Amino acid sequence: MKPLLSVSVLLALLISCNANPSKKENEMSENFITEAQSNKVISAMQDSLGEPVGFRIERGVQQVAALWRESDGTAAEFADFCKTSFVSDEAQLDKLFNTLERNFEVFDGYFHKIDVLLKEPLQLEGEEITPVDMMFGSYDVTSHLNDDLYANKIAFLAALNFPFYSLQEKTELGEKWSRKEWAYARMGDRFIARVPAAIQQKISKTLTEADTYISDYNIFMGKIRNDNSEQLFPDEMKLISHWGLRDELKSNYADTVRGLEKQRMIYTVMKRIIDQSIPQQAINSDKYTWNPVTNKLFSTNAEVAASPEPDTRYNVFLANFHAMRQLDAYYPHYPSQLLRAFDATMEIPQKDVETLFKGLLSSPEVKEVAAFIESRLGRKLEPFDIWYDGFKARGGIPEEQLTAITSKKYPNPKALESDLPNILVKLGWKPDRAKEISSLIVVDPSRGAGHAWGATMRNDISHLRTRIGAAGMDYKGYNIAVHEFGHTVEQTITMNDVDYYILNGVPNTAFTEAVAFLFQKRDLELLGLKNPNPEDEYYLALDNFWSSYEIMGVSLVDIRVWEWLYNNPDATPAQLKEAVINAAKDVWNTYYADVLGGKDETLLGIYSHMIDYPLYLPNYPMGHLIDFQIGQQMRGKNLADEMERMFTRGRIIPQLWMKNAVGSGISIEPLLASTKAALDALKK
Repeated sequence: MKPLLSVSVLLALLISCNANPSKKENEMSENFITEAQSNKVISAMQDSLGEPVGFRIERGVQQVAALWRESDGTAAEFADFCKTSFVSDEAQLDKLFNTLERNFEVFDGYFHKIDVLLKEPLQLEGEEITPVDMMFGSYDVTSHLNDDLYANKIAFLAALNFPFYSLQEKTELGEKWSRKEWAYARMGDRFIARVPAAIQQKISKTLTEADTYISDYNIFMGKIRNDNSEQLFPDEMKLISHWGLRDELKSNYADTVRGLEKQRMIYTVMKRIIDQSIPQQAINSDKYTWNPVTNKLFSTNAEVAASPEPDTRYNVFLANFHAMRQLDAYYPHYPSQLLRAFDATMEIPQKDVETLFKGLLSSPEVKEVAAFIESRLGRKLEPFDIWYDGFKARGGIPEEQLTAITSKKYPNPKALESDLPNILVKLGWKPDRAKEISSLIVVDPSRGAGHAWGATMRNDISHLRTRIGAAGMDYKGYNIAVHEFGHTVEQTITMNDVDYYILNGVPNTAFTEAVAFLFQKRDLELLGLKNPNPEDEYYLALDNFWSSYEIMGVSLVDIRVWEWLYNNPDATPAQLKEAVINAAKDVWNTYYADVLGGKDETLLGIYSHMIDYPLYLPNYPMGHLIDFQIGQQMRGKNLADEMERMFTRGRIIPQLWMKNAVGSGISIEPLLASTKAALDALKK
């Protein structure tokens, strides 16, 4: 059954409806309670209750005033609510906190379970997605929850009694806070914006459709031909962009016969996707053969007319921007997606993140590592060598050999799921603890490249999603699955073993990426293929460095594009495409052209994360840095013990978490020092 509307038409409609919030929605973001009215309430309450609770009164009343709307009551009713609902007694405040925390877990947990089930037809292998599947999958079951919590005054009760602290305040004060004080501060983060349900639904719909667009963006590699009409890839090879294409390119470093030719072909495919010259007929279809170099399509050796993809990629990106921009008016503390991504979500200022990235990208170690790679390859580096994979042990093992092992070991999702306790034992967990953790993780066959979806209440299930074909799990799928398993183990530990529910999780997604990287780099070891080479430590440092070098530039492109969008909010998809390409060229010319060649290269614009995960990319390089520092801390220690020690700290701010875990904040210096030491040792 075909969709009622094409993806491009649906996205065009989304852009038009998301670009301009309604008058009613804009009015809802304006303050109803004046500063004079709130100050009068603050003064009266402070006079009545005294200095010990003076700060909480001031901050709490200001928070409620910023969220209060005319529909919530008059100014007199606002004053009465604040005076009667403020809890000054510490014991009663603790009781209120426990009640709120318990009930928010109920809401979060069960709404999450509904969301997981509604999205299964979109995210798991199965029948063709129907318009009805899309309607249910894009429905946000939580969209009216906050409206209801404001209507019944629960949200105001929390905002009044648990102050919000800015990132700067958390940084200055947090080191001296007790665990309970941190929990109280996180309760204060819960109600800082009042987003109408209609906007939440639009955002959910937009992001779900973006995710579906990317999940179904596959290239049938067996249909690709070179200039001699030769087939370079197996008939059954179907690769998702960009993950599958990138991983196939990486795997061909082990192919000394035609690996370089295949890498150049994949590189050309990627550039066609970026500039949208790729034929629409070549996307997720095996009907035609395609020569990416000449960009010609053939049907039984006869050339057919090709229609380029109509900037759908940038329609999707633009729809995300318009959706997320609607939140700006409702977040007084974080009035842009950039601020929400860095100060609110990552909890590291954007300027600090960019300073770290630019420091590594400009370091002398870049050219030294590049020269070392050239010596190993025996040729000049090309732009796609940004994904050089030869520092990993598998760089010398042909992928077909690895796939023969993984497909036999994991013929289906259940086989992988049943082996999860054994994997954890190999990583250092005791058998009983390994069973306890893995009992809360299930393996699902994914439509996309794979992802992890953690629970949002204790004793619920985390979902490990990965691709497993009819012939069993290939090595690419296995490598991704080990990465996603790291996520689910972290999600399970930080949900069930952190002392306060409201502190569950990690400081930001870079930390869960760090765990995933720690697991992923041990994928061969888990197959019994670990090479006890004393030089492995050096190669791990070089691999982390080169991976950071790759993804930091991509992240700078993502940041620049979002800055451009805020300066050009009425841009068309074609203009956004040009902006992405220009940003990619500029970053490339600044940090990569002297190393990898290719002036005005566009390759940094290929990442699918830019399309379906708004401003998520910077978490990856932060994850590499965190991963490396954690890895150094774990050297010579039991991974399981160290992970449980570190990650049960929960969701405090990142720099404080790192100080507790490894003794210092997030830095590029340990990685640079280890990279230099590795080069010195390996060149001897």
